[in-house]
Amino acid sequence: MIIEFYKYQGTGNDFIIIDDREESFNVNDHQLITALCERRMGIGADGLILLRDHTKYDFEMIYFNSDGCQSTMCGNGGRCIVSFAQLLGIIDKETIFMAVDGEHKGRFLEETIALQMQDVVEIKGVGDGLFMNTGSPHYVEVVDDLHSMNVNKEGRRIRNSKPFKKEGVNVNFVQDSVDLQVRTYERGVETETLSCGTGVVATAIAMHYADCIKDKQVNINTKGGVLSVSFKHNKGSYQNIWLRGDVSLVYAGEFEC
Repeated sequence: MIIEFYKYQGTGNDFIIIDDREESFNVNDHQLITALCERRMGIGADGLILLRDHTKYDFEMIYFNSDGCQSTMCGNGGRCIVSFAQLLGIIDKETIFMAVDGEHKGRFLEETIALQMQDVVEIKGVGDGLFMNTGSPHYVEVVDDLHSMNVNKEGRRIRNSKPFKKEGVNVNFVQDSVDLQVRTYERGVETETLSCGTGVVATAIAMHYADCIKDKQVNINTKGGVLSVSFKHNKGSYQNIWLRGDVSLVYAGEFEC
């Protein structure tokens, strides 16, 4: 069977996206998904996304990490699939779609795509950092020298530490400077990625929660580019959270399976 795919990226976070409205892709073929995401022998990506029909929403997003397993919400992937849905003619400038963590709104704003994220109602202190769920579980820790630190080594250590070993966690290191910078170790990819949308959201909220920033709209620098996060804050709860940034179609192709 020949399957057409589209390669998208959002601030360096890259994805294989497939129009699977006919539901012909085998979601249980973890080996195939891993092979497609492999960067030397496959297409290469941080994850794979299926777009499927939904009875109540414009479409449904099904996301797999590069380890082949279906995973929790991916913010940059969500922004990329909004762009893909427009390419397919499913939507125009706005959408409401379903993902693993519930419904999401997406909007085209000038040259960027904005995605509404789930509310964050609980933040916990764990070790030297903060833990929360922004659609995916995230740990955020402030460091002094982000540039020189070994993100893979430290991220892997925290990801496999006792509090997180069972379910795993995405690990974000942020430097508190004039321009916020973050580097993220992603579970399921098991390495540092150029960007992580849910991680940037977690970082913005953590820095506000810790009283390191006052603004409720903040730009955060990742290795792959700049993402913007805005939110409302009410008695420890974060609501109306929007993640905004660039998205581009890298190329399209096909593979045989």
